[in-house]
Amino acid sequence: MYTYTIKRSLWALLLLACTLVACEDFLEEKPDGKLAVPSSLEDLQALLDYVNVLNYNSPAGSSETSADDYYLTTDAWAALFNEGEQRKYTWAEDNLFHIDYYPNDWYSAYERVYYANTVLEGLQRLARTPANAAAWDQVKGQALYHRAQALLNAAFVWTVAYDEATAATDLGLPLRLSTDFGGRSVRASLQETYGQILQDLEQATALLPVTARHVMRPSAPAAHALLARTLLVMGRYAEAGAQADRSLQLYDRLLDYNTLDSAVSFPFPPFNPEVLQESQISTPEPLYISTARVDSTLYRLYAPDDLRKALFFQENADGSQAYRGSYEGNPTLFAGVATDEVYLIQAETLARAGDVTGALERLNTLLRYRWRTGTFVELTAATPDEALALVLQERRKELLMRGLRWMDIKRLNREGAGITLRRVLDGRAYVLPPGDPRFALPLPEEVIELSGMTQNPR
Repeated sequence: MYTYTIKRSLWALLLLACTLVACEDFLEEKPDGKLAVPSSLEDLQALLDYVNVLNYNSPAGSSETSADDYYLTTDAWAALFNEGEQRKYTWAEDNLFHIDYYPNDWYSAYERVYYANTVLEGLQRLARTPANAAAWDQVKGQALYHRAQALLNAAFVWTVAYDEATAATDLGLPLRLSTDFGGRSVRASLQETYGQILQDLEQATALLPVTARHVMRPSAPAAHALLARTLLVMGRYAEAGAQADRSLQLYDRLLDYNTLDSAVSFPFPPFNPEVLQESQISTPEPLYISTARVDSTLYRLYAPDDLRKALFFQENADGSQAYRGSYEGNPTLFAGVATDEVYLIQAETLARAGDVTGALERLNTLLRYRWRTGTFVELTAATPDEALALVLQERRKELLMRGLRWMDIKRLNREGAGITLRRVLDGRAYVLPPGDPRFALPLPEEVIELSGMTQNPR
C-alpha cells in the first residue's frame, strides 16, 4: 500500500516545504528547508503545515464523482482523458484507479496518514514539558485530526455504509498507524476502522485550541464537527447531535448570503466565516466546472428567493447549470468542515429523536441566512418524519459537491431510503440500485497485487 508513497513522502520530508499559496499571512515564519529529519516541535508543525498534502488533496473526489449531484453529456464523458474516471462515472466493477493517473485518492489518503504518523512518532522523541505543553498538544491534536479525516474520507469511498449489526465482519481499511514500511497491509474490519477514527478525533478535541491560527489548521470546533460527521454516518445519532452541539457552542457563525454578489464568477470568498477547517478536493475531470452539469431535479428544488439558486449555479449555453458555489472562491471544490453542515447535523439528529421544534429551529436558523431578506417563511412540520424529510432535503441542497453525497446515499439506503442512481450515455442506461456492492469502490488493483489484501466484492 505504501510503495507508491515512499518517494514522494520522503522527498517532502527532506524539504519540509510549507507551501502556503493563497493563505494570506498564515505562518509568516518559514521553516528551514534544509532540515532532513524533523527534530523539534517547529519541524513537526512545519510538516503539518505542508498544505499541498494535508489540505489541498482531499481524497474525496472519487466520492463526488460517483454521486448524483451532476451528470455528463455523452460527448463530455467520451472526451475524458482518464479511462478510470470514465469507468468511475458508470460504476464499473474494476480498474477505476491507476498509479500513473492524477489525482489518485488512495495515494492522497495514505500520504496524509503517513505525514500524521511521522508527526506522532516525532512527538514520542520530544518530551512534553510545562514550557512546551500547549504547542506539543496542538501538534498532536492536528496530526490525529488529519489522520482521522483521511481515513474517514477513504472509508466513504472504499467501504460500505456502517451497520452496527455487520460492522465487525464488514471490510474496512488497512490501518497503518506507523511509518514502518515493513509491516504487512491487512484490512481491518469496518468496526475497527471507525473505532480508530473515533479514537483519533476524541483525543484531538481535547488537544486542539478553540481558535486555530488559521483555518488551514484544525481547531476544537472543527474536531467536534468532524466527530459529529463520523457518528452521523455510523447511525449513532444522539452522540452525533451532542458533538454538533459542542462544536456550535464553541463557534456558530453563519455567512449571510445577502452580503454576496451573484454577478462575480465565484461569489464565495475563501476562508469565509463558516469554514472551520480548510480542505479541498483535487478536482477530477468529470467535476470540472466546464464539464459537470448539475442534476436538473436537484436544481429545481431551489425557490426563486433562495439565494443559493443564484450563488451556487451559472447557466451554460445549452440551458443546463454549472456549479460555482465552492467555498474555495474558485472552481476547486471545498471538502473541509463548515458550520452549515454542523447546523444540519444537529437538525437531523433532533428530528430523528422526535424533537420537531428543536430540529426546525436549527434548520430555520440556517435558512434565514440563505434566503433573500424579507422573503423567508419558516418551515413547519407536524411530525418527526416530516421534519426529517425537510432537513434531508435542505442537506442535499446545501452540501452538494463537498464529497458528502456518496456516503449520504449509502447511509440513507441503510435506513431504507431506496435511492437508485442512474446515468445515460449515448442511449445506454447505467443503474446502481440500493445495496449494490459497487457502492464500495474497488481498491486499486496495484494495491491488491502488492499487498495481497482482500478486494471489495463485486
